[in-house]
Amino acid sequence: MSKSIEPNIADLANGWLKSYKLDYKLEQEPLNIEIDKALSDYFTKNGGVGANRPDAKLLLKDKNQNYYPILIEYKGYKDKLVKLDANGQVDNRNAKSEPNFKNINGFAVNGAVHYANAVLHHTSYTDIIAIGMTGYKDEAGKIQHEIGVYFVSKSNFGVGQRVGDYSDFSFLASANFEAFVDKVKTLSLTQAEIDKLKEQREKEIDASLVKLNNDIYQNEKGLGENDRVYLVAAAIIATLGIPNEVPVLEKDELKSHTYVGGRDGDILIQRITAFLGKKNLPTEKKELIIRTLSNTLLTENINKVENGESQLKRVFTKIVDDLGIYYKIGLTTDFTGKLFNEMYGWLGFSQDKLNDVVLTPSYVATLLVKLARVNKDSFVWDFATGSAGLLVAAMNEMLIDAKNTINSPEELNQKEIKIKSEQLLGLELLSSVYMLAILNMIMMGDGSSNILNKDSLIDFDGKYGFGNTGSNFPADAFILNPPYSANGNGMNFVEKALSMMSKGYAAIIIQNSAGSGKAKDFNQRILKKNTLIASIKMPIDLFIGKSSVQTHIYVFKVAEAHHKDDVVKFIDFTHDGYTRTNRKKASNNLKDTDQAKERYEELVNLVRFGKSKLSILSNQEYYEGTIDPKNGADWNQTAPIDTKPSLQDFKRTVGDYLAWEVSNILKQQSKIGESLGK
Repeated sequence: MSKSIEPNIADLANGWLKSYKLDYKLEQEPLNIEIDKALSDYFTKNGGVGANRPDAKLLLKDKNQNYYPILIEYKGYKDKLVKLDANGQVDNRNAKSEPNFKNINGFAVNGAVHYANAVLHHTSYTDIIAIGMTGYKDEAGKIQHEIGVYFVSKSNFGVGQRVGDYSDFSFLASANFEAFVDKVKTLSLTQAEIDKLKEQREKEIDASLVKLNNDIYQNEKGLGENDRVYLVAAAIIATLGIPNEVPVLEKDELKSHTYVGGRDGDILIQRITAFLGKKNLPTEKKELIIRTLSNTLLTENINKVENGESQLKRVFTKIVDDLGIYYKIGLTTDFTGKLFNEMYGWLGFSQDKLNDVVLTPSYVATLLVKLARVNKDSFVWDFATGSAGLLVAAMNEMLIDAKNTINSPEELNQKEIKIKSEQLLGLELLSSVYMLAILNMIMMGDGSSNILNKDSLIDFDGKYGFGNTGSNFPADAFILNPPYSANGNGMNFVEKALSMMSKGYAAIIIQNSAGSGKAKDFNQRILKKNTLIASIKMPIDLFIGKSSVQTHIYVFKVAEAHHKDDVVKFIDFTHDGYTRTNRKKASNNLKDTDQAKERYEELVNLVRFGKSKLSILSNQEYYEGTIDPKNGADWNQTAPIDTKPSLQDFKRTVGDYLAWEVSNILKQQSKIGESLGK
């Protein structure tokens, strides 16, 4: 391989920076405390902990006083500018969603984007410019160089977007920087790209959660199941911060002192109290959160100091290092749902009560939301909210609809606030799960106001829990994955919720026996006031690893009695296009192997518009029929098999018979011919 000309490339590029009179810093020089600390905290390009040193770095400010860290990495070989993956993204992760150090080390842009993620992860900066430059000497000994400029931001989940073509660094000069920032601001991702990046990041979250949980499980003794959940919740809340109000808690602020008031647990509780104090939550909710977390954070064992460090500091550091980037870049995913499933998966519980808490996969949550026809003006509630995954999915759908239909930025901002504070309500009885729901909605941007720690069947009167406490919540969309051990497999929740609604739609996922006899009485009463629109049979392995019950989704039109001639759409969706596995070490246990996304889209359209939307699914999988509203046990029908032979069948049978006859005659003749020949 030819000799690297990296020193020549660095000399050329740094010469440009000098000529633009920019205050740039080289590899060993400090830039500012926050960025330098982030780079040294982040795993090095080769893995492990240590110093990360971009070849050059600077901090530039635009006219609105927004700062942009600029991180530059040089290489000195031809074709070593950037390595992209099959999707055209900077390829810094391998198939297992772990850092791909070969690419990070070997390519200029990949290294710069890696550094940019360190800054995104560990500082308050949300928009970073990553620049890679490489080159070689041609036959005449002249340097040929190429430059890659990428925008790494919270808005693109840290993956990075290419900005444009540049032949030098003059876009950084003060005269040109504003125009460059304007160009960066016009970079936007399509919804399909956002979904793809989210999917990619979610795989990484899964890998990180497994790693973190394995670590805590094996190395941290004396922590009960709830302690782990509360520790993660506390670490996340303390490190979210509120700009200009409550600073992010840094790892080195935990000094592992032993006096009351100065212990690591005390410091965490102080920061969490300050954070919640700025969040406009009801006083009793704040007190409940602080009391619950204090029971774990202030125990003697977790604050005991060994080798100069408490167990709490050690676990806090692991959580921030492994998970920090995912919640700091604002992933609107059911983050705590993943967390919850991972945590409880490790514990191997046998108690029925906890086995009953099975969280809905995010793509199924989105399906329920679409079947319930949720839009920006919906008022959505969930009577067994778990970690709030269904409400997060509803909120995402509402925010996307608002963004697509409201053109005024000011009006959009007001609508987003209203969606989060007034248009979602959830009820959860189990206190550890309730804490997860609150954390999830706080992380998703404060949709936690009306998450209530109440028994929805006994204690809930249909009113707001916060804000308009005297008013009824005007629900017009109901989504639910109930505990299947409840009466009628959970249809008791459905009856209660629908009885409190005057319009709208409902979509519930429930054990299939609820529709074939187990909930007969509930179903008869429900149909007196509501119409069953669709009954969808879901894959048996939908909740693989958690539960193997057969589930159905039932979709209702609310406040309109079911008539015996009303058409019900019966859909067999057991082949949904996904292949699921339950391997602990698999990088991805859910694979789209047969047009899964398109199938889910078709399913929503079939339920809403009927048979005209039938395309991928077969006639055997879609059947329109009727039910007897007084029966209550005939909800799980399938397309009848036609046993009457058609003319085509008759022709085929006759054809087969004649072919057999001819074949026999020919064989006979052949035998006669053989015997005559002898």
